[in-house]
Amino acid sequence: MCGITGWVAYEQDPTAHRSTVEAMTATMVCRGPDAGGVFHDRHVALGHRRLAVIDPAGGTQPMTAGEDGRITAALSYSGEIYGFARLREQLRSAGHRFRTLSDTEVVLRAYLEWGDAFVHRLNGMFALALWDVRRQELLLVRDRLGVKPLYYYPTVDGVLFGSEPKAILAHPQARARLGSDGLRELMTWANTPGHAIFDGMFQVRPGHVVRVSRGKLTETPYWRLEARPHEDDFDTTVDRVRELLRAAVAGQTVADVPLCSLLSGGLDSSSVAAFAAQALRARGEPPLHCFSVAFAGPGSGPGDDAAHAAKLADHVGAAHESITLDATLLSDPAARAAVLRARDLPQGLADMDTSLYLLFKAIRQRSTVALSGEGADELFGGYPWFHDENATRARTFPWMHTGDAGAPRGPSFLDPALPERLKFEEYRADRYSEALADVPVLPGEGEDERRMRTVGHLFLTRFLPMLLDRKDRMSMAVGLEVRVPFLDQDLVEYVFNVPWSMKAFDGREKSLLRAAVAADLPQSVLTRRKEPYPAIADPDYDQMLKSRLAELMADTAAPVRALMDERSAAEAHAAVRRAAPGELRFLRMGFESLIRIDDWMRDYRVELVE
Repeated sequence: MCGITGWVAYEQDPTAHRSTVEAMTATMVCRGPDAGGVFHDRHVALGHRRLAVIDPAGGTQPMTAGEDGRITAALSYSGEIYGFARLREQLRSAGHRFRTLSDTEVVLRAYLEWGDAFVHRLNGMFALALWDVRRQELLLVRDRLGVKPLYYYPTVDGVLFGSEPKAILAHPQARARLGSDGLRELMTWANTPGHAIFDGMFQVRPGHVVRVSRGKLTETPYWRLEARPHEDDFDTTVDRVRELLRAAVAGQTVADVPLCSLLSGGLDSSSVAAFAAQALRARGEPPLHCFSVAFAGPGSGPGDDAAHAAKLADHVGAAHESITLDATLLSDPAARAAVLRARDLPQGLADMDTSLYLLFKAIRQRSTVALSGEGADELFGGYPWFHDENATRARTFPWMHTGDAGAPRGPSFLDPALPERLKFEEYRADRYSEALADVPVLPGEGEDERRMRTVGHLFLTRFLPMLLDRKDRMSMAVGLEVRVPFLDQDLVEYVFNVPWSMKAFDGREKSLLRAAVAADLPQSVLTRRKEPYPAIADPDYDQMLKSRLAELMADTAAPVRALMDERSAAEAHAAVRRAAPGELRFLRMGFESLIRIDDWMRDYRVELVE
């Protein structure tokens, strides 16, 4: 995994601004700690930071290819193409000669062989920038589910791009400006595909290609989820899911560096660990190493995943290690600053982001690649909202359904007039309508099945990207590559079209997945109820936050005050001061978000614009 960035300027020569492109590339060092490079040509500069996973000696980037001694294309690429060895053999048969063993060269040669259609041959997680010297044209491509991020910022004569906003913001033409729509995105968590919060900046949408040529920028889809009839009976479906998942995991255990698995002891991560252990054992490789997180201090212990993970690791013949965190580590200003810098935005899950960052930081000392169970809940129906008819029938995103819109709300630190002034509800409703319009329709499908197909599509296209972004940023901040086998293209396309009556055949969450892995996991895992990623319960952490909040409230120059109402904020602060330890946990997310927004506005020098 790597970090990519670059600049296309048709009325300028980026070669004359080498220091600018080098500064953009330097922001990606965490994503690629092993090597870096820049490719310059007329009207373009491509930057790259490398995390060496496949062919460490030969996969240097940006990578070029040419004919008759002349460069025809250059590539800056982040990601992994699974099954690239088979694709390389196809290209060799077509006459291509390879000088490396990397998947990067396979991607580059695939473009030279198949042109724009090359992206249909790529199976994996990736974000790439490809400059065609002959056409003087840039392609920005993102994988089908959006596992790997890619942002762009159109300019008057071209475009800036990068794996993360910070790479773009390192260019003097880009500014950290926050307008009304950016505020709406932040406050409503609408997670609109393509939106990047900062004014003038966009994300390449999953499964899309952005094409940049002189005077023109277009974005077109190359893949989307399709509705297809499901013709397999139940037993065949169970067997097919098991084989698709097993193959996906096995394919993603290929690496030229140490590989491990993230393990909570729950159904999703246990399924991945079991199949990964089988794959490594079949190839005669050392046992799989698994990692989980635990918390020290008051309130910690029984809810931790470590004990469950250790039992599962023993069952599948894997080594297990638990990483223990405490309030001191989670309160460390350096760790909190690193999380914000990794995120680039104040959106997040507070201490759960910091603990994930610290977990990944510890894992990175032992391993370079980790397997994760992300995506199973969205694909198989693991969240409670899937099983709450009020949520699935609500005229909003299921995860935003509160059940009682008229319930009294406590005082808010932010200006209570903001929702009405910026029309939050109208904005959320518009985004929901857009999301519904994207859902594929299967002719003749019954109302209940159509409704659950819609719910599944909303989770895969609007909810899942938030979690993928979190995992990517926290892992790449320490140079750890995280792979997600549940988002294998073949598995996703198959399970998306399995009827809900099969997915939830016994009324439990993820019924189909449980049936598919029943022979591979112990009963203790199969019967364990879903538990969220753990949050710290140590009162010392709450006290740290209260102290930080008091400092913010006393600072009349705090940037976030532009979004606050003095009276409401004072009432909210009083409520925090009065709260008993047990009550404070329910208030913590709200005021920690306020602290995070203030830190972000300071660190990024955010300009509020109308």
